[in-house]
Amino acid sequence: MCLLFIDSSNHYQKWCKRKKYNFSKAKAEEIYGAAKELVPVLPKDDLTKLILGQAVEQLNTASKTVEELRTLMNETAAKLPEYPVVMEMKGVGSSLGPQLMAEIGDVTRFTHKRAITAFAGVDPGVNESGTYEQKSVPTTKRGSAVLRKTLFQVMDCLVKTKPMDDPVYAFIDKKRSQGKPYYVYMTAGANKFLRIYYGKVKEYLLSLPE
Repeated sequence: MCLLFIDSSNHYQKWCKRKKYNFSKAKAEEIYGAAKELVPVLPKDDLTKLILGQAVEQLNTASKTVEELRTLMNETAAKLPEYPVVMEMKGVGSSLGPQLMAEIGDVTRFTHKRAITAFAGVDPGVNESGTYEQKSVPTTKRGSAVLRKTLFQVMDCLVKTKPMDDPVYAFIDKKRSQGKPYYVYMTAGANKFLRIYYGKVKEYLLSLPE
């Protein structure tokens, strides 16, 4: 059942049809109305205050721990020679930068750009049989799933910040304007980003004195 709010339009009905959901405006209105009545009320006693206080304290402790780990990751990554090059790339910050470097490792171990995109699993697959060759096939999804997730987070950052002078964002925007699905243009952007990453970092590392 497709659960939509009262302001559902033909767009949502078409979406439900495309996704093979059974659209029901009446059911959506019923659930929406019931949801508005579900306002939780807790008793104002000492036990409730204690429970809420402990929950807040646990959340603050977890948040502090995450920030400390993030700072430690950034300080550790800063000791790597490629750190300044990676951190200059658009869409990369103090969290995603160290994640990328940790997941990719030494880029010089990859013989060419296709090797690193295959390692991340964002390289296009191959579908050939005799003289037939399909031009558009899904990505292989081999390699590191964690690296793919990090790359998608970088792409998401680019989509949100829209750096018009960045070649990767320009490439993603072009694919979107062509009507490409979300997963297609995000994967294509990740592929291009990783190729640029490989080229810049490898060139920089090779230029360093031994």
